Amino acid sequence: MAHVRLTRRQVLGALVASVLLPAINTSHAAADVPERLQSLIYEVTGSVIPTVGKVKLTLPPLAESGNSVPLKIQIESPMTAEEYVKSIHVFSEKNPRPVIARFHLSPQTGKAEINTRIRLAGTQHVLAVAIMSDGSAWLGSTEVVVTAAACIDEK
Repeated sequence: MAHVRLTRRQVLGALVASVLLPAINTSHAAADVPERLQSLIYEVTGSVIPTVGKVKLTLPPLAESGNSVPLKIQIESPMTAEEYVKSIHVFSEKNPRPVIARFHLSPQTGKAEINTRIRLAGTQHVLAVAIMSDGSAWLGSTEVVVTAAACIDEK
């Protein structure tokens, strides 16, 4: 049996890598997407599996009413002619109509940020997919607890 002799630098490098690599979250998001939304997301991404990151959704953790919930979406992008956000698609896990909104941007937009209000049919995850100019797709999601639901189909 051969003995492997590691230097102090190799051991420290391995230790640092074992701590930092799990913190870098560039995993594909297939597992993070509810099954109901997968086909819609693949439709907007051109069948590209979105990567988690770059997209930050800000919703209140608790909304008393689902009739008007503030939503802020921010995407990390320089918004230059070479690199910019082409579109943002917002999806709802439990609304009767899962596509909440679609926004189309260009480098002239200047900032990849949207502020709006949305309706939610109860406690759920809200997802946003950003399509970049290079064809990549990025996903962000968050959960909001809604005490009084909106968007309920009455029969």
